Amino acid sequence: GKHTAMIAGGRKKIHWTYSDGSEMVEEFDARTDILQLRKVKVVSSIGRPAKWDIEIGESERTAAESELLMENSNNPIFVRKDTETDFVFRIRNLPYPPDVYSVTLDPEARVLVLRTTNKKYFKKWPIPDMDRAGLELDESAISWSHANRTLVVNYQKPQAVLDYEGQMKIQRARMQTDGKEGDVDCKQQ
Repeated sequence: GKHTAMIAGGRKKIHWTYSDGSEMVEEFDARTDILQLRKVKVVSSIGRPAKWDIEIGESERTAAESELLMENSNNPIFVRKDTETDFVFRIRNLPYPPDVYSVTLDPEARVLVLRTTNKKYFKKWPIPDMDRAGLELDESAISWSHANRTLVVNYQKPQAVLDYEGQMKIQRARMQTDGKEGDVDCKQQ
């Protein structure tokens, strides 16, 4: 795809556009190069403008949205925040004891599944990075922990993903921004 890169607000922002009309925006911490936000927009088959789907990080709510719709502060909040070695999914506001949770794999649907034995919470979610790479999900890569009302689900990244991310890190380093706020690299590939 074609990309535009710039540094703003302490983040290196890269906007990718693809030939099918889809887009992806990634924001990396300018100092640590850790991915803070990834959002994807896919064009619908009927050409309707699509909404941004946040894969990693949290959405920035507008003031108007916050005033109109206020989420119950006790509702579970699902956020993805990866590390170098793992895809990490955090679900806040889950007050149940650890022995209630079960995290499994549904290989047919290509999703992770969280269940509680008390039937209070159920969630399925994909790992889009694994789908894009065409890699099978592996149950042995899943681990989880629960503390302070937060369930943290880790999925160990396979070597193919680590290799790809390493290549992308090199490519990001080559993108022309000399580190100043607002500088833009509009070179197209």
